[in-house]
Amino acid sequence: MSEKVASLSGFRLVARTRDLMDTYTEIELRAPNVILIAEALSAQAEFEVMRALFAALDVRWLVVKSGGGAGRSLPSALSSKSDLFALAADTSAEQLQSHLQTITRSRSMPMKSPGAASTAATATAVDRIILIGSSTGGVDALLAILKNFPADCPPTVIVQHTGAGFGVSLAALLDRQCRATVRLVTEATPLRRGEVLIGAGIKAHLQMAAGRTPQVELGASAPVSGHVPSVDVFFRSAAPFARRVSAALLTGMGRDGAEGLKTLRDAGAHTIAQDKETSVVFGMPRAAIELDAATDVLPLDAISGALLRPPARRMERSA
Repeated sequence: MSEKVASLSGFRLVARTRDLMDTYTEIELRAPNVILIAEALSAQAEFEVMRALFAALDVRWLVVKSGGGAGRSLPSALSSKSDLFALAADTSAEQLQSHLQTITRSRSMPMKSPGAASTAATATAVDRIILIGSSTGGVDALLAILKNFPADCPPTVIVQHTGAGFGVSLAALLDRQCRATVRLVTEATPLRRGEVLIGAGIKAHLQMAAGRTPQVELGASAPVSGHVPSVDVFFRSAAPFARRVSAALLTGMGRDGAEGLKTLRDAGAHTIAQDKETSVVFGMPRAAIELDAATDVLPLDAISGALLRPPARRMERSA
């Protein structure tokens, strides 16, 4: 089967693996679009955990049926709307090519107008800044929040804990599903309306730097609060801009971001922690709440509106 894949035009075989641990490592390193997996491996309990971890990054699985026994229940028809499919072991190269083309087509989603990115992402005066930190469960939370952002949203910067190599895939996923433009931070980048900058899977901390136009820069690479990039490091660096900042700390394990959120609140920022009921893991938001770092504790479906609300309206709502 791998030889058939290697022979196909328009597709590239990036790795062959022998067990789930090797498979996990290679997916994290290479971020492929599709994985062909033996039915016996897909039947292991660990497979569902791995599948769930990579689901939000548009990874698709083709389970090569062994032909013996009932096997697992899989969709009988290929579709770009699922992530798990059955594949007969005797599938021809031509059929395999057709299958891969079908399941790697982009999922249905709102399309940006051709000029949206170039028009919205302009270096205008930055009077409002949105900051977000997230970890475990954060990808789905970010999708839920960013889908409500307009094409000309305030400059937004996200630090998301994820494995090395996933930054490009995550930024592409978010960009496809958002009206604003989403970009991975790989160098010093000015803040612009209509742009969402994300630090994920990179080996440096994000830091805010002052100037005629505020920008995000890449700093040191030593772990802080157990992470690179660290939400704490980024939030603290944004303290000089606090009066213009709305910041949210979302679902995640550990405490990263809690002290940074406290620094922002003390400096005058509007700060939000995701509530327990809608968090996949309540570690980071809980730590922020315990530090009295959050102005508001909100369910996921209320966070985008709170982040986008102008400062005057936020004050009226709190009165």
